[in-house]
Amino acid sequence: MARYYIIAGESSGDMHAANLMTEMKKRDLHAEFRVWGGDRMRDAGGEVVKHIRELAFMGFWEVIANLRTILRLLRYAKQDLLTWKPDVLILVDYPGFNLKMAEFAKAHQIPVMYYISPQVWAWKQSRVKKIRKVVDKMLVILPFEKEFYQRHDMAVEFPGHPLLDEVIPKKKRDDYASFKASHNLPDKPIVALLPGSRRQEIKRMLKAMTALAPEFTSCHFVVAALTTQNPSVYQEHVRFENVSIVYDQTYALLANAHAALVASGTATLETALFGVPQTVCYKANYLSYLIAKQLIRVPYISLVNLIMNKPVLREIIQDEFTHDNLKGELHRLLYDQSYRSRLFEDYAVLEQRLGGEGASAGAARIITDEILS
Repeated sequence: MARYYIIAGESSGDMHAANLMTEMKKRDLHAEFRVWGGDRMRDAGGEVVKHIRELAFMGFWEVIANLRTILRLLRYAKQDLLTWKPDVLILVDYPGFNLKMAEFAKAHQIPVMYYISPQVWAWKQSRVKKIRKVVDKMLVILPFEKEFYQRHDMAVEFPGHPLLDEVIPKKKRDDYASFKASHNLPDKPIVALLPGSRRQEIKRMLKAMTALAPEFTSCHFVVAALTTQNPSVYQEHVRFENVSIVYDQTYALLANAHAALVASGTATLETALFGVPQTVCYKANYLSYLIAKQLIRVPYISLVNLIMNKPVLREIIQDEFTHDNLKGELHRLLYDQSYRSRLFEDYAVLEQRLGGEGASAGAARIITDEILS
């Protein structure tokens, strides 16, 4: 039996960490989990210290504005870690917070394993030197990350991308034959709107997305909403007859969608794995955008484009995030059959590069073998 302290700071991390915990319990039957995460990690058997609702800060300006809160949470996490005395600290993405926790844990002789790498290959690659000092093993989920860390002489393994464990069992549309009926949706093609998981993202993105509805009356727009947010964040933007909200059923929505507008992030990869033609959209706080533009050194913001190393998806970012651009792209997604066919072909190659199911089990094996041996 081992004691595992796990920190995930957002909804995608909550999902991946929960799947990891489920697989770890199969190998360590009496495992104890103390976690920073969400409902899924709680349901997987974790004792939740802090919920992701308290942790979702994004963007340079937003972090600065909430710095006092973040520092208070960091102090609490360090003290709680020492009090609980885990056998290992497992960090899931959330790099601004988690790299500080890795440094603290290492200084107190607590082994550190990092699952879902910080995107150091995108900006501030010099951080990998610090990561090598404070992280005992990196478990990466993107194929090109393994080579990156190996070049920097770091212990790294690629068990595959855990999204496939979530998506593959749920891809068949037959599983969701009653989706439209259960949500009182009309028999029209569905345009899925995925405005992000954080309040700041939703406020910036959703109004522009739903503003397209009056010009595409042959379709029905469905917002992928989360109950972790206040419903008012979504409801103020549902002002047209052909717009609906569905809570906590993003995969069911994607399984039935004809096209999608997606905020950059993990959701772009999820949408691709469901085979839904999409356009990637993003608009950040302007100061955060200017800072990021100076620091980020990758040609794309979409994981799909990064993995494929080419512009598979159109990216509408910042000043390009306009009504006319969104309208033109959505029209192409819905009605340009040659474009749709090309996307489907690229999606098939993408899935092959990510490997098959079993990533969560592979990661669990790596961690438990290390700790229990």
